[in-house]
Amino acid sequence: MSLPTGRPGVPGAVRTDEIGRWIGSAPLRALVDRFGGRWPAGDLAAVLAELDAFSARHWDFRAGRERPDAREPAFDPGTARLVLDSAAALGLVRATPPALPRYAHLLVLGGLAHACLRRVGYAVHLLRTGPSVTGEVAVLGSFRPLSEPERRMLAEAGVACGDTEVDVLDAAVRLTLGLPAPDEEDGHDAGHPHHSWSSRTYRPAGLPPVRVLAAPSSEPDRRRAHTADTQRFWAEHVRLCAGDPVLMVTAPIYVPFQHCDALRTLAVPYGCGIDTVGVDPALPALARVPEPTLTPGRYLQEIRSAIRSMRALHAALPPG
Repeated sequence: MSLPTGRPGVPGAVRTDEIGRWIGSAPLRALVDRFGGRWPAGDLAAVLAELDAFSARHWDFRAGRERPDAREPAFDPGTARLVLDSAAALGLVRATPPALPRYAHLLVLGGLAHACLRRVGYAVHLLRTGPSVTGEVAVLGSFRPLSEPERRMLAEAGVACGDTEVDVLDAAVRLTLGLPAPDEEDGHDAGHPHHSWSSRTYRPAGLPPVRVLAAPSSEPDRRRAHTADTQRFWAEHVRLCAGDPVLMVTAPIYVPFQHCDALRTLAVPYGCGIDTVGVDPALPALARVPEPTLTPGRYLQEIRSAIRSMRALHAALPPG
């Protein structure tokens, strides 16, 4: 099932229709039916609101916690199979290659420690094999503290770094590119990680500049910086022009929700294009950092994230 297009200059009405097709698709309807729901009536805004509420009741296993702390539900084999099949149909399973031969910028999204290592590794693989990037590579994270399981994984992988997500991203850049230190550093320590920011820029020979950026939260009294915060913060620090094609790297399971977040925070206000791809698990260089098992509960959680992201995108679209 195709996601809303990332081409620049797409009218709001077109993206509204594309959101409606994804939301109203047979795989999502089958999941709602399996979990005892009725398909909501009304216009797209009403359907999105009802699906948001429905998924909160049935598919929110985090309950405000970080993803690693989400509970894992027990499903019968038929339900588990339906969830996995639906996730594949909705675009959360298979990796796809970049669509264009050239991009203005490449964004690498942070996450848990293993994801930081895998995504940076895949992004550098893309830089060396194509497509070309004419602007910069931005590696986006936050000052989220590392958990004990993340610290153990890093120790087993032989990665020495600091205490936060952005430290892992920075270490991954240095290890993957073979660079000892950044060429430029900037930032602001506000005394609290939700208010602070940092920027470290590397200039590898023969490649575009690579900037590792930690963003402040847009709601610092409530939470840490999330994906949309990092995207907005980056856009404020780079000359992002209308029509610029931007390639974004994440994990396949997060492609739908993070793609729609990027459409809302970057494509709609700046007029740029967005192409979102997941790390290809078949790349041999990534084998040293295996992906944790993705369960039906994890997929349902991220289908809920996609619903919420599409709801936010729909609310932000201009008319026409």
